[in-house]
Amino acid sequence: MKALFLALPALLLLSAPPADIVFTAAFDGTEQRYVLRLPPGAEGPEGLGVIIALHGHGSDRWQFIENPRDECRALRDAADRHGMAMLSPDYRAKTSWMGPAAEADMVQILGEYRKQHRPARVVLAGGSMGASAALTFAALHPDLVDGVVALNPVANHVEYEGFQDAISASFGGDKASKPEEYRKRSAELNAERLTMPVALTVGDKDDVTPPEGARRLAEKLKALGRDVLVIAQPEGGHETNHADATRALEFVLGKAAAKKAAPPTHAP
Repeated sequence: MKALFLALPALLLLSAPPADIVFTAAFDGTEQRYVLRLPPGAEGPEGLGVIIALHGHGSDRWQFIENPRDECRALRDAADRHGMAMLSPDYRAKTSWMGPAAEADMVQILGEYRKQHRPARVVLAGGSMGASAALTFAALHPDLVDGVVALNPVANHVEYEGFQDAISASFGGDKASKPEEYRKRSAELNAERLTMPVALTVGDKDDVTPPEGARRLAEKLKALGRDVLVIAQPEGGHETNHADATRALEFVLGKAAAKKAAPPTHAP
């Protein structure tokens, strides 16, 4: 089924609000939405890099567009500083966790967006559930992603015990009935597929998304020679402050831009 996207205005003025975009999901024909926010002075999204901002558990597409918390402000500030668009999808539910339906919507959104607007680069970012979803999607579709910023993520769904009602609903079953679904959506267990720059923030006292899986993922990525940054707060809980989120974003955006600018390598 062909995606049905609302046409964007030819020009978006400096003071224009973010655009709430409706599309028909190829996965099941339902109406889905995402928000597109442009940086100041941009006349349209054509050719601009884009940060795909994935909301946390219990929130929706407007979280990173409007919320004043540090993680959200840091993404907006980075997008404006680098002249990048922000695209924030509902990705199915307030309790998505990047199950098959959300994954299919993301593939559709990115496919249509790339075709229409030819973004310079695509970076996934999110906090908590959104961070976990960003890692999951990047491991499933590394060809669609140029970088990942994961703030307080879950990196291993096989061992994670939180929010199991929501996760099992999203994944189509529990760990016992769908073990492979949990494995393939665990970034730590598919680290070799994360070929892009990755930044992770963790709080050593985070009891919502404990840091151990993210730390192990980082060690695997380092062993593979990937560009990876871990920012840890020894006394931190389930949150990332503005400075740490900014540092994570600058690392990934810088590395992603350098990779895009580098000439292709050719085998001898």
